[in-house]
Amino acid sequence: MSLLSRVTAPTARHDVARLVATLLTHHQGVRRSAPGTLPGTAARPAGPVLPAGPTGLGTSAARIASRGPARESAATPDGRGAAVPELYCPPALRDDPALGREVNDRLVEWADGAGIYAGRLDRVRAADFGRLMMLAHPDTDDPDRLLAAGKCALAEWATDDYYCDDETVGSRPELLGSHLGLAYAALDPAHLPSRYAAAWERDLRDDPVRVALRSALDHLDRYAEPSQVGRLRHEVSVLFVGYGQEGSWRSRGHMPSVHEYLAHRQINSFLPCIALTDVVGGYALPATEYADPRVRRAVTTAATAATLVNDLYSMTKEHDSSGVEFNLPTVIAEEERCSPREAIERSADIHDELVHAFETEAAALALTGSPQLRRFLAGVWAWLGGNREWHSGSPRYNGA
Repeated sequence: MSLLSRVTAPTARHDVARLVATLLTHHQGVRRSAPGTLPGTAARPAGPVLPAGPTGLGTSAARIASRGPARESAATPDGRGAAVPELYCPPALRDDPALGREVNDRLVEWADGAGIYAGRLDRVRAADFGRLMMLAHPDTDDPDRLLAAGKCALAEWATDDYYCDDETVGSRPELLGSHLGLAYAALDPAHLPSRYAAAWERDLRDDPVRVALRSALDHLDRYAEPSQVGRLRHEVSVLFVGYGQEGSWRSRGHMPSVHEYLAHRQINSFLPCIALTDVVGGYALPATEYADPRVRRAVTTAATAATLVNDLYSMTKEHDSSGVEFNLPTVIAEEERCSPREAIERSADIHDELVHAFETEAAALALTGSPQLRRFLAGVWAWLGGNREWHSGSPRYNGA
């Protein structure tokens, strides 16, 4: 289910919804927060600094154990008195409601002009993606730069809704591959012989998703260097592979294993949004550094963690009409035959491991990387905090 579908779905009326709402609340008790600034990015230290303890995925438990039972000491009691964990995540670096509203208003106006979500723009406005852009990109207060990122995000989510999830706007499993291929051609223009170019242009203009994708990229071109546009095209093409993978699961009623789902969440994630961190900030991370396997590992780890936040918060929504719902707690509960509470707590543990891994690996990379890389990694850290704040502050998620 796409982000917009999850945000605007009715609130679920069952015990799992109440459990998730209790689990993820952070308005009472002690919060187990990550630092606001990513270590190593504020200023270059005078001498070498080594990470405290082992690094990499699978090692966060050892680091946590060396500091004592942080999760238990920071737990928040629910209505039945049981301890529940908090997510490990940095705080949002800024909250400017007026800026968020301005970006959101412009985003809804653009969606109307592009033709996506016709008759449902109230849902787009209520989702408040302008606030998400404002929170996740504290590097700028320029509403037009934030709008450029917001257009790209909303066009990508519209692709998911129109082609993958929502039959009311034409989603059909047997057409998914064809639709995604044509959608990508709107991002990476198809250069047809003159005899066929006019027909292709008509087809593009007849499809609101393709119109939105092309319009979003045109806006981004005002601020992005060619290498940054190419980076986004790559990340979106990978995202579309993830859409196709989920469509395959859905069409055959397949519930993936936990490891299969987690690998899927790396490609069907917020990564295309996070990849624009430097574009929105007004600088350019060198392509060689972005493509460095160590940087790639860190950034994709952060993107997966950010997407699992959505998995957890969206559990307070009704399942989709197909009866097959994909989120990490559901997959864990199915494979491990555990209770919803145990599945949610294990999902929170996985999220925290990923955030700890990014924090450690990014701090190490910042010691030897360029100033642009340090700024980019700090921006990704800020994106995690803004993303969590948006999810935790949305009345769509917190009214369960």
